[in-house]
Amino acid sequence: MASSSSSYASDSQYRPRWKYHVFLSFRGVDTRRTFTGHLYEGLKNRGIFTFQDDKRLENGDSIPKELLKAIEESQVALVIFSKNYATSRWCLNELVKIMECKEENGQIVIPVFYDVYPSDVRKQTESFAAAFAEHEKKYKDDVEAMQKVKGWRTALSAAADLKGCNVHGRIESDCIGELVDDVSSKLCKTSSSYLQDIVGIDIHLEKVKSLLEMETSDVRILGIWGMGGVGKTTLARAVFDTLSPQFQGASFLADVKETNINEMHSLQNTLLSELLREEKKYVTNKEEGKRLMAHRIRFMKVLVVLDDINHHDHWEYLAGNLRWFGPGSRIIATTRNKQIIGKNNVVYEVTTLPEHDAIQLFNRYAFKDEAPDEHIKKLALEVVSHAKGLPLALRLWGIWLHNQDTTMWREAVDMIKRESSPDVVKNLKISFEGLQDKEKTIFLDIACFFRGMGKDETIEILESYDLGARIRLNSLIEKSLVFISTYDRIQMHDLIQDMGRYVVKMQKDFGKCSRIWNDEDFKDMMMDNMGTMAVEAIWFAWFKKLSFSKEAMKNMQSLRILRLQNYSLTSQSDSEDGSIEYLPNNLCWFVWRYYPWKLLPENFNPRRLVHLNLPSSSLHYIYGRKQRYHSIFRYFLFLIVLEL
Repeated sequence: MASSSSSYASDSQYRPRWKYHVFLSFRGVDTRRTFTGHLYEGLKNRGIFTFQDDKRLENGDSIPKELLKAIEESQVALVIFSKNYATSRWCLNELVKIMECKEENGQIVIPVFYDVYPSDVRKQTESFAAAFAEHEKKYKDDVEAMQKVKGWRTALSAAADLKGCNVHGRIESDCIGELVDDVSSKLCKTSSSYLQDIVGIDIHLEKVKSLLEMETSDVRILGIWGMGGVGKTTLARAVFDTLSPQFQGASFLADVKETNINEMHSLQNTLLSELLREEKKYVTNKEEGKRLMAHRIRFMKVLVVLDDINHHDHWEYLAGNLRWFGPGSRIIATTRNKQIIGKNNVVYEVTTLPEHDAIQLFNRYAFKDEAPDEHIKKLALEVVSHAKGLPLALRLWGIWLHNQDTTMWREAVDMIKRESSPDVVKNLKISFEGLQDKEKTIFLDIACFFRGMGKDETIEILESYDLGARIRLNSLIEKSLVFISTYDRIQMHDLIQDMGRYVVKMQKDFGKCSRIWNDEDFKDMMMDNMGTMAVEAIWFAWFKKLSFSKEAMKNMQSLRILRLQNYSLTSQSDSEDGSIEYLPNNLCWFVWRYYPWKLLPENFNPRRLVHLNLPSSSLHYIYGRKQRYHSIFRYFLFLIVLEL
């Protein structure tokens, strides 16, 4: 199932370094109530997070630390040059800081010339000349201050040389629209540079953007689907952060599945608050929330990400109708369950990492910037191989092994290969816990017995005890737990199988083991008469000796599958007619190569049996009594294969 393209690490690996999209620098008395105020609203309505200091005094020589920090944390600086801009020492110091951040941090600076010409700013003429005459007059006897004035001139000239927007003589609303479009475009182009630490993210971003068809004006839904820990949320966050500036409103609802269905109105309130940029409690119940969403955002172009949905109600109450959203809106949902997304919506499948990316991801966490020795490198490859391209496992194991010495590496790698990792199991087990009871039964049977078998053969076995097996198997496929491989075989990721077997092993610890797939566990059960009603299936092969306990077998009344292969067998107490003493009547599928007796048990009355296969066996008669043989066939039809 590994893709030729790359996947990702974890959500924690993706951390944008910008807190704000835009920082506005302006002379308050000139433009706060006019151009700058309208520009701020235009940016906000496009979903561009903008810092505007409404408490600036602009008369002091120094800028508060929080304002300097805001400049450093802003991706774009919009500098509105107006006639009185240079009269403010605050504004000039702000500009110096902005130009420093441009050089040191790669900040984008866009000059806006409002009622002034670029040459006035560049050469400090007209009103700028008058302002600097005042500054130089004030500081003529202060060498240090005069150096600061020189720095102001340099910053003004450098800023005026940048490509910007000249508002002089134009319609202001047109200029504001152009600026908002320009900023949005620049944010989208530069956002990808902050994703460079995420393995292979670029190619996936391009594929998702292509599926979203951003150039169209209709409302689109995209599902991001895949198994737990494969990187769905990381991809969704990357898409959100690169595309959100193109929308009037944007909201990323994380871990939707964690919210109780009866509390859906809390998510609706969060969604409305983020899209409308008003922090308030809008609704008190989910039905009211649906009505309000349909009314308030139907004319807005919005981007909504519903992260990790696992219930149809998540769609109904958060994105139930495309008419809720304005033209050009995009709704993205991440899920492990493809069924929830719906057949009519586009789905992007996130697959596991190819080997070279898996190595890169693991090395990043395990070794940081250090170069490991050759012995450690070989051990690292064992870990990468065991992870089978699952980013979650690669990250967790890399963190665990970081800074371990050679001895600990060997022991840790052996432990990883021998035991299920609790953190990995916990994440993957979420998918199992969301299954219906009969889906759980089929999933555990596949994890314990059927992986690698042909699809048709597997369905035949499953249908012997569940007539809805084909539908349930398809459900497991759409829930990212099982897939059909080349040559039509049932397959699952190694760590998904480990999770399934871990579930059964936990049952064993509580004395309720449901499945047995090795002869040691079977021997323990027979020796201690530990067979219980919980045992549903026994399936293993190639043992040399095996003893049966009549009492243990009698306790297994729920046993539906018994498949054994062996060379020789001894029983705890052979019956006089040469048969095993007891077999549960609940059996549906009974296969035993080299069955060692001439008869089946006298009291074996399997009314649910649909498959009996005893190749190379010693069986001479189905039953010792002819009338019982005919009686059985009135109740069921089974396949008998006797290779004598």
